[in-house]
Amino acid sequence: MKKVFTIGRYFRKKFGEDVYKVPLSILGFTCPNIDGTVAKGGCTFCLNESFSPNLAKPSKKFYLNPDSSDNPLLEKQLDQVRIQYRETSRRLAGKYGVKKFLAYFQSFTNTYAPIETLKALYEEALRQPGCIGLSIGTRSDSVTEEILDYLAELSETYEIWIEYGIQSIYDETLEAINRGHDSANVRAWIAKSKARGLNVCGHIIFGLPGETEAMMLDTVRESIAWGIDSIKIHPLYVVRNTALAVDYLKGKFTPIDEATYIRLLVESIRMLPPTISVQRVTAGIEDDSLLAPEWCRSKHEQMKHIRAALREAGYIY
Repeated sequence: MKKVFTIGRYFRKKFGEDVYKVPLSILGFTCPNIDGTVAKGGCTFCLNESFSPNLAKPSKKFYLNPDSSDNPLLEKQLDQVRIQYRETSRRLAGKYGVKKFLAYFQSFTNTYAPIETLKALYEEALRQPGCIGLSIGTRSDSVTEEILDYLAELSETYEIWIEYGIQSIYDETLEAINRGHDSANVRAWIAKSKARGLNVCGHIIFGLPGETEAMMLDTVRESIAWGIDSIKIHPLYVVRNTALAVDYLKGKFTPIDEATYIRLLVESIRMLPPTISVQRVTAGIEDDSLLAPEWCRSKHEQMKHIRAALREAGYIY
């Protein structure tokens, strides 16, 4: 039996103990695919709150972009970093005995703001007790050479990860989901990140509209070739109040079934070289916002089935 090289095993190998990610959701952040810079409406599947357990809604509608001349929310944002980090890290420490953490800037596009704001937030997170680094979720069209240079400087002292939404390598798929950039853009910025020595995690979605099983596996194969250090894979599920929900309710979209998803996931893990860690193998949501598929409602059940399939294939997750 082979052990899947999970991100937990990576951290234990590197640091000699467990390291947990502390998700942070900071108000005022948005996405160039939402504010109209590259597209409008966001990705067809995206209702960002469903991916953002700590997301607080601003009392006033002010959103940052890289050209914002000032940031009236900065003090409140810094408070959110401190409060969310403190509460979540204490809970994790009490439950698992963990002492080291990565601050995970999770919601929306966490490089889509003036560099001064990013520096203030990232450095505030790094000052928190037990914080040994950052993991920053973003889009490849929302980073700059200046941001990567800054993160490279931080990486000389801290564990720094940048997480890019790859989703698919097929441009027709990216266009269908209103992604707002092509796959060449992702490939280029992953290469620039790797050239600076940054750790890169790639996010991939199985079950995107119009994709065949071969296309999904091609995305995994190509992402490996691009040089990612870690991977997250999850199924496309449908939540209310999204463009994808409209297509689903009209019968224009059929979600991936669990058996197919798990089979493709196992095949993907077989492809991975031993140096690429696995950060996520599924996702779901357990509230009424989920429309379909029903099997995504219980992550516990999903993981039970995934572990069984991996064990049958000779892997321990």
